[in-house]
Amino acid sequence: MPLLEVKNLKKYFKVASGINHAVDDISFSVEKGETLGVVGESGCGKSTLGRTIIHLQEATDGNVILNGEDITHVHGKKLKEVREKMQIIFQDPYSSLNPRIRIEGTIEEPLRHSGKFKSKAELKEETNRLMELVGIDERLRNAYPHELDGGRRQRVGIARALALNPEFIVCDEPVSALDVSIQAQVLNLLMDLQDSTKVSYMFVTHDLSVVKHISDNICVMYLGQLVEKASTEELFRNTLHPYTKALLSAIPSVDINNPMKRLELKGEITSPIDPGPGCRFAARCPFATSKCKEPQKLREISKGHFVSCCRIEEIN
Repeated sequence: MPLLEVKNLKKYFKVASGINHAVDDISFSVEKGETLGVVGESGCGKSTLGRTIIHLQEATDGNVILNGEDITHVHGKKLKEVREKMQIIFQDPYSSLNPRIRIEGTIEEPLRHSGKFKSKAELKEETNRLMELVGIDERLRNAYPHELDGGRRQRVGIARALALNPEFIVCDEPVSALDVSIQAQVLNLLMDLQDSTKVSYMFVTHDLSVVKHISDNICVMYLGQLVEKASTEELFRNTLHPYTKALLSAIPSVDINNPMKRLELKGEITSPIDPGPGCRFAARCPFATSKCKEPQKLREISKGHFVSCCRIEEIN
């Protein structure tokens, strides 16, 4: 049984001009100790998807199932229990921390509110363990967030997410605001923590080179919908959807003899406000025909490789 199952999840927002289909009929599963990468351009709904799964936003429709239990519409005490099992690491390590609380207090806060520790000594011991686990020096215990660099601030955010031993963590672009050298340190830290705790990640990013390094499986999102889903190895070996190919072509290449040929996308981006039933990528797709105005379904093209495109056999 998968740790997490997401079935036909939808999250719509009512705006002045209609209904914004931010997350529209998305399904996938995550096994225990596995990392699912979710990639796509800014505004495709990947962060909203993560926040909806962990109840920072309530789902419009669909189901979220954790360890076989439907947690889509839990409230009160049950919601508190669920949130201990599901956490998030935010994109901006500075704005996600309280600038008026020292690092020790920031990490200690979720431990204190959990009510699981009977004394200050136990709290202090667990806080020290978490700081050591994520590589924060003891000399920084009384520092404020503004006194740390981005990498150390993100380590504090990771420590807070791990404080209550969650089973599932949404990593919402946790390295996009960091320098490249620091990105590698944080990614390696997340992978080491996964090896030791068996926690599962949903790693949200727009950078396919990063998601290739950390993910077991990848979902590609475009305007609220999944357009391709496969294992990491299969997706990079046999990329099928035109949008995924365009994303891959945007990865900078260091091979001057065989540079990546950029697949340029032209045309207007379809509005997510009350979109039509057809393919939302059709306006930018070089292979689009009148068939693409019909509803698209995520189909299994080969074992474990799903694509939402009615012309996929013709163009590959």
